[in-house]
Amino acid sequence: MNKGHPSGWKLEKMLLFVIATGLVWFLIQGFNVSKDHDYQLVSSFFVSNQICLSAVLIMALGYSVRSLSRTLWKNQKRKVNQNKDNLQGSSRGAGKWMKKLLVLFVLAGVAISVSIFWYINSDISFRRTETLENMCDERARMLQDQFNVSMNHVHALAILVSTFYHGKQPPAIDQKTFGEYTERTSFERPLTSGVAYALRVRHSERESFEKKHGFTIKKMETEDQTLAQDCDPEKLDPSPIHDEYAPVILSQETVSHIVSIDMMSGMEDRENILRARSSGKGVLTSPFKLLKSNHLGVVLTFAVYNTHMSQEATPEQRINATVGYLGASYDVPSLVDKLLHQLASKQTIVVNVYDTTNTSAAIRMYGPDETDTGLLHISSLDFGDPARKHEMHCRFKNKPSLPWTAICASAGELTIALLLGHIFYAAINRINTVERDFQEMMELKHRAEAADVAKSQFLATVSHEIRTPMNGVLGMLHMLMDTNLNAKQLDYAQTAHASGKDLIKLINEVLDQAKIESGRLELEAVPFDLRTILDNVLSLFSNKSQEKGIELAVYVSDQLPEVVVGDPGRFRQIITNLVANSLKFTHDRGHIFVSVHLADEVKRPLDSQDEVLKKCYTSFSNTLSGLPVVDRRKSWQNFEKLSAIDSITHSKRIKILVTVEDTGVGIPLDAQSRIFTPFMQADSSTSRTYGGTGIGLSISKRLVDLMDGEFGFVSEPGTGSAFSFTTVFLKKEPTPLDTVVQQYYPTVSEFRNLKALVIDHKSIRAEVTRYHLQRMGIFVEIASSLKTSSDSAHFDMILVDEEVCDFHTLKELKPKVFLLAKSIHPTKHNELKTANLVSDILVKPLRFSVLISCFQETFITKDKRRVTRKAPTLGTLLYGKKILVVDDNVVNRRVAEGALKKYGAIVTCVDSGKAALDKLSPPHYFDACFMDLQMPEMDGFEATRQIRGLEDKFNRNIKSDVGYWHTPILAMTADVIQATDEQCMKCGMDGYVSKPFEEEQLYSAAACFFESG
Repeated sequence: MNKGHPSGWKLEKMLLFVIATGLVWFLIQGFNVSKDHDYQLVSSFFVSNQICLSAVLIMALGYSVRSLSRTLWKNQKRKVNQNKDNLQGSSRGAGKWMKKLLVLFVLAGVAISVSIFWYINSDISFRRTETLENMCDERARMLQDQFNVSMNHVHALAILVSTFYHGKQPPAIDQKTFGEYTERTSFERPLTSGVAYALRVRHSERESFEKKHGFTIKKMETEDQTLAQDCDPEKLDPSPIHDEYAPVILSQETVSHIVSIDMMSGMEDRENILRARSSGKGVLTSPFKLLKSNHLGVVLTFAVYNTHMSQEATPEQRINATVGYLGASYDVPSLVDKLLHQLASKQTIVVNVYDTTNTSAAIRMYGPDETDTGLLHISSLDFGDPARKHEMHCRFKNKPSLPWTAICASAGELTIALLLGHIFYAAINRINTVERDFQEMMELKHRAEAADVAKSQFLATVSHEIRTPMNGVLGMLHMLMDTNLNAKQLDYAQTAHASGKDLIKLINEVLDQAKIESGRLELEAVPFDLRTILDNVLSLFSNKSQEKGIELAVYVSDQLPEVVVGDPGRFRQIITNLVANSLKFTHDRGHIFVSVHLADEVKRPLDSQDEVLKKCYTSFSNTLSGLPVVDRRKSWQNFEKLSAIDSITHSKRIKILVTVEDTGVGIPLDAQSRIFTPFMQADSSTSRTYGGTGIGLSISKRLVDLMDGEFGFVSEPGTGSAFSFTTVFLKKEPTPLDTVVQQYYPTVSEFRNLKALVIDHKSIRAEVTRYHLQRMGIFVEIASSLKTSSDSAHFDMILVDEEVCDFHTLKELKPKVFLLAKSIHPTKHNELKTANLVSDILVKPLRFSVLISCFQETFITKDKRRVTRKAPTLGTLLYGKKILVVDDNVVNRRVAEGALKKYGAIVTCVDSGKAALDKLSPPHYFDACFMDLQMPEMDGFEATRQIRGLEDKFNRNIKSDVGYWHTPILAMTADVIQATDEQCMKCGMDGYVSKPFEEEQLYSAAACFFESG
């Protein structure tokens, strides 16, 4: 997130606020839920809190790391140029600090993870303990409640016996009645295994009691325990003599086998009976094995009194009133099993019941042997006998499982901490990498800048050192050609001169590439005639196209203005490169067609009035030469800026589309991706077969980019290619001085309103001829043959292409007849003119100057032709002018002197800047100075600055306001990189010319200061 997007920071703060609010809400809800001891909800809330907290930590950490990275980056950018060593030390210090923070953060995460594990595990243990307590207490409470209910029923039965057995005479209850009653009411005592009533019998009453009931009072215990367990009264021994006895006289049918057994003969029962009659409450025996059973049990005993005993009765009173004892036996394992059976769905714990009256020797009444399964809970049991102590011990059946919730939560928190630590560590590494890369980038940037300066200086020096001798070579060859040479010698000199110019051209291309790469190429903005530029380009290749028999033509839409503002030199260079490239790869009988249209026309071709544009869209076989061509539309279909001229500046700017179409060999598909790479060609054989360096297209594309245009192409091997580019020019209000035609061809008005008939069966080629004639103001009609044309007598001239020419028919025509030919031998040319078959022959490519020259010879008389105005020449400008040439190279001085003297100038040469100061110290007689830039001791820039200083001093001393001394100084250099307008003007120069001298360049430079003589 950067300063340009504050909304991102606002959104991040909002998200942090929402998550923090959610975290607080979850915490509050978690505390509320924890009060209710709902384990699942507490865990859910805890996990939710973890997620929210982690999200807050991640966002806060991410923002902190990003802020820290951005701060360090800004600090680096601010300090890198001030103190690189301090920056590196600061970066290392920041790195150490961040690593320490990272270690602390990871340790804190581990601590938090351990705390989470401890908290959740403790909570799980607490819940498990609480669950065991609740389950054990529940079972103990149920057992105790049911036992108390059963005890109350036994007590009620004791009162029943007291009322109906002892309170009635004769007794209202006998064994049968008691047995049936107790059996039918056993549902009220579900925990008892049986009840019985034993009568209190004193020793004095024993004999009568035994006679009355017909059995002997038997002893409960015997030496043979198997007899006791079988409990057959017949096999038991008589009860020994005691003070009193307690034989069972009434029993429930389930325990009818204990009738006649003396309950006081058993140790536990005797003690139980004695406590029961003295306390008046139910008392329990210690656990013992029940008769006819291997289970441990207890006996509950109530004393039966012959009268109602109050709560305040003394033990003696209770003993004296005792008449019998009602006992109920309890099979403890059976009754506990019944109880737990009611909770069968919750049998997750193990229950043991103990008699702990003797704490040192507790008796296990129920349950398996205890095993160590972890938690143990003990619940006390109150069976109504304060003398006896009972406990229920509970354990979980299984050991607790691993605390997966605690493990997962702590592991998750630890994972988040480690993940955040990893993110932080990666961010630190990223910051360090960015710092290191930035330092390396700055180092490489400094190296690249130094290398670029060195390259520019190298190119400047090399270009100067190469062009300086080449200037001498070409200058001397030019001077040699002006001497009296025979034809063979002149041919040799011309060939050498042309080769030298080719070398200069190659050097210029390489230097242009270097200037473009360094971003030091500047475009001019001057008015120029685009159509004249195109004619000049065609004139460069006219001889070559005629030799190969290739149709070479140019067509410009009439929608384009005559004068535009731009860089004519660079526009000419692009067109020249494309045409030269097409001409190189196009074989005989093919064509090269240059067409120029407005971008708006190309967007709506079918709506345009331009016939050439329509025909190019409707038919690919209707071409200049008749050979098939590629679909030129594909060369610009991906142009994004084809119509990107905004409405505000539309009135001042125009965008044009230029297409160069050829029928050459085409470009292989595998090579089309690299044709714009400098010094690369389609394959290694291309350079051997066709020549060239592979730099022209690269330069052209870069120039188009600089001119705010786009460059594209389409090519098919064996068919040809079409290169298209767009460029933007400014519109120029036309003035008489801008109209080149009116300046140099005033007789063109003589041809206005003439009528011409163009006969050509190729419509595109006929439209090209019409375009050139209409530039002269001639009305044009087109016919595919003489037979299809209208009456030829109405026309002033007829232009017939050589492919449809019929010389027999031409003889009968009255108008002037001109033959259009790609090339023609001079002998045939003379034969046709001598036979009066044609008025003249126009050799293609057609150009405005060729048409004017031809029509002047045919239509205008000799006297009128003499008034044709010629363009001023260097001879008229420089004749008699006194010029100083300053150059340290003697050959360059001789070449410059010879070139300027050729045009009538009076030349003086010096070899240094200091000598120039002496010559140009005002007052002096020189009209101009051509000064070299690179000279020893004092270069041209310094010499010019000092000359301007001398002139300023002189001008200040002139009393008259009319006089003003300023000598035009023109830079004369072979250095095309450093010799720019800005550098020359900065030191006081008025312009510059490049070596070797060209007539046009010298004229352009001199015309600014001299008037034609």
